[in-house]
Amino acid sequence: MKWRKKGIIFDPRNRNEWMNAYAQIPYPLELDDRIRIFFATREAYKNDLCRSFGAYIDVDKNDFSNILSVSDTPAISPGGIGEFDEFGTMPASVVEMGDEFYMYYCGWTRMVGVPHKEEIGIAFSTDGKNFKKRWKGPVLGDDLFEPFTQSYPIVVKFDNKLHMFYHSGQRWIDDGIRKEEQYVIRHAESKDGIYWKRDYKDLIEPKLEFESQTSPSVFYKDGEYHMFFCYRNSTDFRDNKERSYNIGYAVSNDLHTWERKDEECGIATSDKGWDSEMICYPSVKMLNGKYYMFYCGNHFGRDGFGYAVLEG
Repeated sequence: MKWRKKGIIFDPRNRNEWMNAYAQIPYPLELDDRIRIFFATREAYKNDLCRSFGAYIDVDKNDFSNILSVSDTPAISPGGIGEFDEFGTMPASVVEMGDEFYMYYCGWTRMVGVPHKEEIGIAFSTDGKNFKKRWKGPVLGDDLFEPFTQSYPIVVKFDNKLHMFYHSGQRWIDDGIRKEEQYVIRHAESKDGIYWKRDYKDLIEPKLEFESQTSPSVFYKDGEYHMFFCYRNSTDFRDNKERSYNIGYAVSNDLHTWERKDEECGIATSDKGWDSEMICYPSVKMLNGKYYMFYCGNHFGRDGFGYAVLEG
C-alpha cells in the first residue's frame, strides 16, 4: 500500500478552557452532509496535571481541509469523584445503532503507585453531538485475566456482530525516571454493543522488546481484513524519535489470526514538519469511494491531526 499525505486538518491549541491542546485519536463518522471527526483534547496543564475531554469538528465531505464547525462544548466530559473516568474521557470510536450513536471512549483516573488507570466507557446520543452516560462504570474493565489497562476501543461491524479492537495493559515498567505501561492489541465481540466477550489473545506479534501497540483500525478490502495500528518502545519514547510511535500493518482472514506486514504499511514519518517525529493513532475509513487515513503527528497529537489518501 502507498499513502499520499495531504497535510494537517485541525490545530486545537488555545481554543478555550477545555480545549487548550491535543487532538488525539481522530475518528471520522460519515453523516449525510458532512464528515464529523471526533477526537480527545486536553485543558491547560496545572502543576503538571490536566483533564481530557471529547470533542469533534465537522468538515466538508469533498474537502476535508474545509472545517465547517468546531464543537463549542464537550461531546463528553469527565465523570464524578471516584469514578473510572474522573480525569478524562477520550473518544475512540462512534457506531450507529438504530436511532442512536454509541460512543466508546477511554476513561482514565489518576493513581498513586502508577500515573494513571484506563478502562473503556460507553455513552449514547441521538444527535451525534451530545453524548450521555447511562452508567457510572466501564463497559469493559479489569477482570481476572486483564488486571491492568483496557483502552483505545475501536468498534466496527462485520457480519451482524460488533467487534472491538482495544489495547490491554500487560505490565508497568520502572525505567528509573518514571513508570511506563506496556500494552498489546486484543479483541472482543458483542451482539448489542454493551456486553462483550473477550478473546484474551494477543493479536499482533511484537517486533520490539516490551513493545506497546494501540489504536487498531480494521477494515475489509479485497477478500482480507486489514489492520493499521501504532506501536512504540515502552520506555524512552517521549523525546526519542527512534523509540517513538510508528504505524504498523497486519492482515487476517478471520479477525483472530493476524500476519504482521509492516513493510507494506506505506506510510512513515516525514522529513520535517508536524509529523516528522512520530505518527500515531491511525483511523482508516472509506469515504467518497477512496480510503483515507486520519492520524496524529508529533507530541502524540498535541498540535492536531492530519490525513492521507490511499493511492491506486
